[in-house]
Amino acid sequence: MNYQTIKLDKAMYKTGEGFTARLEELDPSPAYRGTPLEGLDAYQRQLKRFDIRVGGARSSPVQKFFATSDSAALFPEYVSRAVRQGMEQEKILSAILASRTAIDSMDYRTISLEEAGQALDPMEVAEGAIIPRTDLKLKEGLVRLKKRGRMLCASYEALRFQRLDLFTVALRQIGSRIARSQLEDAVEVLLLGDGSAAASASAETAGAALAYTDLVALWQRFDGYRMDTLLAAPDMAAAILDLPEMSSPSAGLNFQATGKLGTPLGATLLKSSAVPAGTVIALDSGCALEMAVAQEVSVDYDKLIDCQLERASITSIAGFARLFPQAVQVLTLRKGD
Repeated sequence: MNYQTIKLDKAMYKTGEGFTARLEELDPSPAYRGTPLEGLDAYQRQLKRFDIRVGGARSSPVQKFFATSDSAALFPEYVSRAVRQGMEQEKILSAILASRTAIDSMDYRTISLEEAGQALDPMEVAEGAIIPRTDLKLKEGLVRLKKRGRMLCASYEALRFQRLDLFTVALRQIGSRIARSQLEDAVEVLLLGDGSAAASASAETAGAALAYTDLVALWQRFDGYRMDTLLAAPDMAAAILDLPEMSSPSAGLNFQATGKLGTPLGATLLKSSAVPAGTVIALDSGCALEMAVAQEVSVDYDKLIDCQLERASITSIAGFARLFPQAVQVLTLRKGD
């Protein structure tokens, strides 16, 4: 098989396509259909080539990656994949995204729909009349991109005998924290705007405590959009769950069966400390927020391949933009007199 003879080196990380994509060009996965290696991607076949087990009780020690110069070139991709797994385990961010856009520049503008004196809803057009126009335009302001990351500080001597299964857990935690930081950026845009749009429409509860009627009023503010998600601060999430309307048997059975929290209005309830206390962000998740990703997960491949783990950075660059401002509504708890 071709995968056993590929020469690996750090130069494969310098291509814009990525290490695994470069491997797939050299060793295409479709060639392995009907073989025992079907289902593995090009990188996983390289792990098999060097007998490196990254999971399970019998996982390999870290030093197995550095047995040869070829196998050492696999280590940065292993780190990247483990970090991405941790990021993907944070489900809240993906649950509120309408679109995730990969970009190749640090300058990015999202789009907006502007109606020329008419509502966005299609109208009846009389014979010979002009069809109402909707303009698709680029927003004036750039999406603000932020670099989020962690510095991995550890000596090779301290890690060489550690099992990869345990090391993967630590790397996933790094990914999880990067994702939580990105969620904070997303919440900031939802609340305050993205530079091209003003802060989201906000209203207070009728009283000093949350009531079911406050949620109904929040739901009524959605015109032309559906309120399918409530992103709430921990105190507000607890207040919603404490409402008498949430004590119905069907709500309890759904939570016990799926672990998902619903509301009497059919929206999914998500709890996050990224949301300020006393705040609920209601949104139509299908058209509220875009994530622009300039860099997925980047690692210092030179340092990792050369066993220089003392200061190896792991970073991701992304930004957020509100797509349709009316698809986001905010409810805040009225402060006591």
